[in-house]
Amino acid sequence: MSSPLAPPSERTLSIALKPINRKYMAALGLAQFGITLAIFSPAVVSMQVKAQALSPDNPAAVIGAVMPIGALGALFANPLAGALSDRTRTRWGRRRPWMLGGAISLTIALAWVAMAPDQLSLTFAWLACQLTANATVAPLIASFADNVPELQRGRGSSTIALAQNLSVLAGTYLATYFVGNLPVLFVVPGLLAIALIIVYSFVAQDRLPEIRPPRFTLPRFLGTFWTNPVRNPDFAWAWWSRVLITLAMFMFTTYRLLYMQDQLGLSLQRATEAVALGVLFYTIALLLGALVSGWLSDRFRRRKVFVAGSTALFAVGTLVLAHAHDLSHFYVAEVIMGLAYGVYSAVDTALVVDVLPSAEQAGKDLGVINIANMVPQSLAPAVALWLLQVGSPDAQNYTVMLWGAAIAAFVGAAVVLPIKRVR
Repeated sequence: MSSPLAPPSERTLSIALKPINRKYMAALGLAQFGITLAIFSPAVVSMQVKAQALSPDNPAAVIGAVMPIGALGALFANPLAGALSDRTRTRWGRRRPWMLGGAISLTIALAWVAMAPDQLSLTFAWLACQLTANATVAPLIASFADNVPELQRGRGSSTIALAQNLSVLAGTYLATYFVGNLPVLFVVPGLLAIALIIVYSFVAQDRLPEIRPPRFTLPRFLGTFWTNPVRNPDFAWAWWSRVLITLAMFMFTTYRLLYMQDQLGLSLQRATEAVALGVLFYTIALLLGALVSGWLSDRFRRRKVFVAGSTALFAVGTLVLAHAHDLSHFYVAEVIMGLAYGVYSAVDTALVVDVLPSAEQAGKDLGVINIANMVPQSLAPAVALWLLQVGSPDAQNYTVMLWGAAIAAFVGAAVVLPIKRVR
């Protein structure tokens, strides 16, 4: 049967032909929750606490130096792990060994981060975290593409979005309670990720394609990091949209705790508590947006209006934040951005899977999409730090930095419009 979202000759096929059930959706959400809690919690709060422990006088410099190196590692690890999982052949499937091995390795790397005695050691530890986390994430998202039929991808995408952002909320509150206990703050989320990945591995199908892929030569290895944008323009537009909104988001979240201390004049403990409450408001708004938008996207067979509109709304929230001078304005901005990102994240994964060039190489192409997550994550701390320093030797010009993030988000909304294969 032809797809209502794309011509039958162009649509992305999944291995699964039957609708998925609630059991699979629950397991997918749990696995995504676990791995996101393990790797995003440090990015949102925990790493900022660690940076202040290593350099109380200038924690922003530690973050600006360490975070980009880790993101660069993820830039290469995600597409490579996705491509290798496409080619893996074991009695346990092709995705499971990568997911479980990656989660175990990630937990070891997180323990290293917690114990790192200096910036150099922290840099290598965070690089190890990003490498291993992406060796888990790439096959997990490829497994989603393998298992979920096209007309259920909006709901599946919503499940992933809800799990990701609930994990950020959980990680923020974990930081509030264990701000003085770094080993617990970093290692416990890793242990939970292992347990939840195991649950998903038992529930999800992981069938091997009948046709073996060609030998992994050097040209094919290099092609792991590239999908031709001329031949696949819709994929390219979706890639650029992901780059820009991710850049906007991480320009703020990387420095969110320092923003509370520098811009609003809060102590570390009070700032941590305020961030936790802000993330709670953000997540509640996100849940409302994500719960409805994925279902509506499948129902009305529309993707672009949700993705472009929510990206523009995120930019509006960033502008509100740029001119906030007290906690009330901060919380209003968090609600706007939460609602926007809930709609975006609930539908964008479905849009991306719909425009994948090849079902057989879903892991590889989704890895290329994930470069759109990793490149801005590597650039955001440095770009934000450069903007923070405009007219401010102590790097506290948050107004300019947040305007830069808003502009990136507005452009990210515009580049969704030329996509043709989905409506």
